[in-house]
Amino acid sequence: MIIENKIKALEVSLKALGKVAIAFSGGVDSTFLAAVLNKALGENAIAITVDSPYIPRWELEEAKELAESIGIRHEIIELAEVPAAIQNNPSDRCYLCKKELFTKIQQRANDLGANYVVDGSNLDDTKDYRPGMVALKELAVKSPLLENEWTKEEIRLASKALNLSTHDKPAYACLLTRLPYNQEILHEDLRKIEAAEVFMMALGFRAVRVRCHGDLARIEVAREDRKKLFDEALLDNISETIKKIGFTYVAIEACGYQMGSLNKTIGE
Repeated sequence: MIIENKIKALEVSLKALGKVAIAFSGGVDSTFLAAVLNKALGENAIAITVDSPYIPRWELEEAKELAESIGIRHEIIELAEVPAAIQNNPSDRCYLCKKELFTKIQQRANDLGANYVVDGSNLDDTKDYRPGMVALKELAVKSPLLENEWTKEEIRLASKALNLSTHDKPAYACLLTRLPYNQEILHEDLRKIEAAEVFMMALGFRAVRVRCHGDLARIEVAREDRKKLFDEALLDNISETIKKIGFTYVAIEACGYQMGSLNKTIGE
């Protein structure tokens, strides 16, 4: 009952915004917000997805399918190249990237007559290194889930109540988060990372990251899934396949998947 009341309160706050465009990735947060937006605003709700070199193809296709299932109008902006400002993956990459992408989203939203651009940031996003949130504030992007104090757990519970297939979807992030800071972003590396992760997901590892350290692939799977790797035949298959994809060496991260693990190299 508490979750249902919180959804209704969110709908009320969204109705006051008029015509709204949401930055839509197809993840847990943006899918939930898009569904509530569509219910609250109908044809005045628009989902905008950026198709960039660092978004996996499967994730883009899934975003299209989710938008269709929700019934929300869906626009796609194509970004053919990695922006020059982040080509060498600086530590403030997320800030620079968000500034670039959300500027483009705002331009499209303005063309469509939207009063606001919103995103799916929530309370849990304030607990990690998220320089991109500074860019959102500078561009006056609204974060209704954060403003209404939604946690990730509540978003999952509410998504389940709304019968959204994303309610138990693992957290994902763009492929740039698989590269160490100050390492040049190469299209070849992005495609290798994507292919390796698709392969690992096909093996049943839903929460997985393949970090690219040059010619070394460092695999992170969910902590509870690590025991699945204690199989010689499976390890041989993983090593052989990922090397065929283009990596020279394959390593397993002993402690398992950790959100933002490469942020440790930045320091305070």
